[in-house]
Amino acid sequence: MARMTEQQLNFFNTFGYMKFPGLLADCVDQIIAEFERVWQEHGGGHHGKAHDEQARSCIVPFPDQSEYLSSLLDDPRIHDIAASILGDDFNYTSGDGNLYVGDTRWHSDGYDGERIPSIKIAFYLDPLTRDEGAVRVIPGSHRCGEGYADGLEGDIRDSGEKWGVAPEEVPCVVVETVPGDIVVFWHNTKHAAFGGSVRRRMYTMNFYEHVPDDRLEDFQNALANEGRFWIDRIHGEAMLRTAGPERMVHLQQVIDNDFKVKEVHARLRQERDEPSRG
Repeated sequence: MARMTEQQLNFFNTFGYMKFPGLLADCVDQIIAEFERVWQEHGGGHHGKAHDEQARSCIVPFPDQSEYLSSLLDDPRIHDIAASILGDDFNYTSGDGNLYVGDTRWHSDGYDGERIPSIKIAFYLDPLTRDEGAVRVIPGSHRCGEGYADGLEGDIRDSGEKWGVAPEEVPCVVVETVPGDIVVFWHNTKHAAFGGSVRRRMYTMNFYEHVPDDRLEDFQNALANEGRFWIDRIHGEAMLRTAGPERMVHLQQVIDNDFKVKEVHARLRQERDEPSRG
């Protein structure tokens, strides 16, 4: 893939998402095999057995635990999407691997007009249609500070009361996918999924703009949130071990600024291990 065209970038910046049909169709079988291998090494997830408390199995970091999935950061088809949107010196932060169950309600991955520009590249590893868990997006919902997007942020969790429609009836674009398709969206973009199997396979790679010095503390705090996944550093071992100089361009600023992750992890462990107080 070459860099995104001006028209593609205009679409992405206006509507907040873009689908790349068949972008990785030639290697999706290996991607799926590696996805399943990582899960097997971590107990296999919930094995397709849903219950009321189990809406998702998740591993963080995920692609970082596979040499092959880590190498997709170097693949021009992935690299050039991130570089087109965020600049040649973009940061790769982390990625999560998921086995989804049932509905995923409307949300942004952190709706904040002051956030450092950041995107998600999502890999959906099962055929997904409207009623089978395909991601839905609300075009323009990423434009923080504008009345339309801010109104959605305030009201969408109460769509029945506010608008008289169920969450699955909210006007949106349903982005149906088959394995090998890629979907990219701003983290601020509202998205959801409804229906589908109890073991829908998806993993992500997340990217930030290179952060100016005056915003490094904000970046450190954003990275620190990943400590909730019981990790001490952002990047996984395979991602770092196999990194060449070109990949390190996209890892180094994260490595230099993820020290607060350990602090959050330690605090959560302490809270967990403290005896309950009556």
